[in-house]
Amino acid sequence: MGERRGMVIKNVTESPLTVRLTSRTFSLESQEETPVTAEEVRDRTLRDHLQRRTIAVVRPATEEEAA
Repeated sequence: MGERRGMVIKNVTESPLTVRLTSRTFSLESQEETPVTAEEVRDRTLRDHLQRRTIAVVRPATEEEAA
């Protein structure tokens, strides 16, 4: 099995969103994208946001974005 990579996520709400992960906190404006690491993908808070559909996965992160 290959090495786990992070992903690029996007705020799909109409308002700014603050995400407080165990490792860091970041804010996203509406429709803004940001990369998250493979470790952050497993964070409960990130998964909660995915379940509530306040953020969406855009695509897997590239090697450059993961670095």
